[in-house]
Amino acid sequence: MYIEMVVGGLTIDPLTNSPVLILKDLKGEQTLPIWIGVLEATSIATVLEKIDVGRPMTHDLLKTIVSNLGARILRVEICDLRNNTYYALLHLEREGECIQIDSRPSDAIAIALRSGAPIFVLDEVLAKSRKEGENEKEAKDTTHAVTTRDKEKLKEILQELDPEDFGKYKM
Repeated sequence: MYIEMVVGGLTIDPLTNSPVLILKDLKGEQTLPIWIGVLEATSIATVLEKIDVGRPMTHDLLKTIVSNLGARILRVEICDLRNNTYYALLHLEREGECIQIDSRPSDAIAIALRSGAPIFVLDEVLAKSRKEGENEKEAKDTTHAVTTRDKEKLKEILQELDPEDFGKYKM
């Protein structure tokens, strides 16, 4: 089942300095963070902040092309999450025919914002996202534990070294 969501905002991941697009459901109960590229974040931010850039950006151009070809953007669906990569479909309608186009979520959302099309996320994607987030947290906790253990072991080795041992080993 698909859940309608809206753009809740953009933020920066403090660990990677990558932009993160935050989607939230209409009730504000569920969120979906999606790491995106800087260019896509800029494109989305210009719409959210109502910034006039003077000349059409790529997503503006694509919206214009779709419109001039007699089609309209119906909706965006974020339909899968595999190997930490989200997949989306851009749904268009032209002369009564529905057309689905594979897209990166960030591009599809940038276009949807410009055209006023709704954004939907498959509930299975939300569930996978939560599960992957939990797995990442566990992995970070494990990495931290291993790193702490390794630091202690290294400290013990260094304390047991005789100062005369320095200089014996070639680098």
